[in-house]
Amino acid sequence: MSQREQKATGDERRIAFFGGSFDPPHRGHLAVAHAARLALNLDTVLFAPVGTQPLKAHGATASFEDRLAMTRLATKGEPGLEISLADAPTQGGQPNYTLETLVRLRAELGPECALFFLLGADSFFGLQKWHRAAEIPFTAPLIVAARPGEPAEGLKAALPPGLTMEPVKDPLARNGVEIQEFLLRNGTGESAKFYLLPGLDIRISASAIREDAARTRAWLPDAVAEYVQTHGLYR
Repeated sequence: MSQREQKATGDERRIAFFGGSFDPPHRGHLAVAHAARLALNLDTVLFAPVGTQPLKAHGATASFEDRLAMTRLATKGEPGLEISLADAPTQGGQPNYTLETLVRLRAELGPECALFFLLGADSFFGLQKWHRAAEIPFTAPLIVAARPGEPAEGLKAALPPGLTMEPVKDPLARNGVEIQEFLLRNGTGESAKFYLLPGLDIRISASAIREDAARTRAWLPDAVAEYVQTHGLYR
């Protein structure tokens, strides 16, 4: 059975994988996904709650079932946003490694689909610690929602060792979203596109939401806020 709840159909689909704890999914996640869709002409952004993150020793606060349910509610009715189970809990509770997930997803989608990997600034700046991090951009080109005014040198410093980055186009706006394109190279001469969304000023923190219930109504989609309250999460 497919890991996708909705499979891609047609030729030359452009799909971005957007993984994370989504603990809880908030309006910032939706804003990043919609901006990426507009800037890169994506058909679909796949929201994929992760089963077990290797770098979070204590795991997520809410269960996978709750996080999946909240993510379904957050994306319901949002054009171009779908749920993926590609990063669901593994048998035996082994950690989910993004590289392995992307490799499986590429095989499932097939060569007629262009697969991208969407991540926020906080995730990107921790990329060096990820499993086989230097291989990830060559499996699926990165789309990074960076902080406004983030200097290119800071981005370069956050790259996994052995990778270089150079701009290939001046910043431009596509469908009203600012985007800048770079080229990544590794020591073997492979290259991969790298897309930066530098103008998204989204200051929403999932940890702050968990710590302060008063923030839920302002920062969460209404259906997610209702779910949090009804199920007594983050108390």
